[in-house]
Amino acid sequence: MQLYNKLSAEERRVLIREAGKERLTISFYQYHQIGNPQLFRDHLFLHWHPMDVLGRIYVAHEGINAQLSVPGDRFEEFKTFLDGIDFLENVRLNIAREHDNESFLKLKVKVRKKIVADGLEDQSFDVTNKGIHVDATAFNELIDDPNTVLVDMRNHYESEIGHFKNAWTPDVDTFRDSLDYIEDKLKDHKEDKKLVMYCTGGIRCEKASAYYKHKGFKDVYQLEGGIIEYHRQVTEQNLENKFRGKNFVFDHRLAEKIGDEIISNCHQCGAPCDTHTNCENNACHLLFIQCDSCKEKYENCCSEECNDIIKLPYEEQKALRAGHYNSNNIFKKGRSEKLAYKK
Repeated sequence: MQLYNKLSAEERRVLIREAGKERLTISFYQYHQIGNPQLFRDHLFLHWHPMDVLGRIYVAHEGINAQLSVPGDRFEEFKTFLDGIDFLENVRLNIAREHDNESFLKLKVKVRKKIVADGLEDQSFDVTNKGIHVDATAFNELIDDPNTVLVDMRNHYESEIGHFKNAWTPDVDTFRDSLDYIEDKLKDHKEDKKLVMYCTGGIRCEKASAYYKHKGFKDVYQLEGGIIEYHRQVTEQNLENKFRGKNFVFDHRLAEKIGDEIISNCHQCGAPCDTHTNCENNACHLLFIQCDSCKEKYENCCSEECNDIIKLPYEEQKALRAGHYNSNNIFKKGRSEKLAYKK
């Protein structure tokens, strides 16, 4: 019984290219009380591996959060499987507008304490007591209302490359950082303002809307399906697109174009740019924005220092990494002092 990947990312990449099949990049989530997350995790892996499903899936007692890719010709089989699970029947699937057959190269189904890390220990907090879901049309109307406070529930590196017009984009590193910070900033408007939130696919707003209702906010709304679903609706229904720039996504693509504007800049030279990359130096791996010119100049590195390191023999690079803890670069996402034009 195979419950783990046997192929490396590069081996899988070769197979995908040889197959020549179009794949769909999909995300979905559902809050639901799962009694045995490990058993459910194994059930998913055993059924999805033969379907050639790839992706990053988190399972916890509170539900499931999934970003994955499926061969286009097996989508109906995949959907039928989901519909056979009572709490996932007809779950909303956010299908990417821009597909990349190599958006995921492994199937990773992991058991976590929570499907969205929030840092909350409040046992009286009911995540199912959520705010009002609104579609793209209602959302456009709400954010034009002067009594609305529009809040981006994503992190700074996500909103930096794209956000809705007139949105407040808190300068935070994580979702857990944002919850109390936003409540404190808006505490005087719990009854006189409409709190309207959005995120990538809806999962963070689902939890945040319930949390803010729990904290006393009277009128709480969230964008149904997040930016991904908003993009689909404005495109198909020919609605006004109020989103500026790109939507950051958590797969190999790193972003989808939603609006025509470039609202951010290269972190190295300051030129208009909204393309994220990870530093080529594996001991750094910093996520940052880099234009094509700087990409060529620094060979996909965030600094001259990292550029020098990648030119060393592999064993020397490995020796330099030994004993060093680099998560500050990896998780601070663009906060490095090496970047002259960081946000």
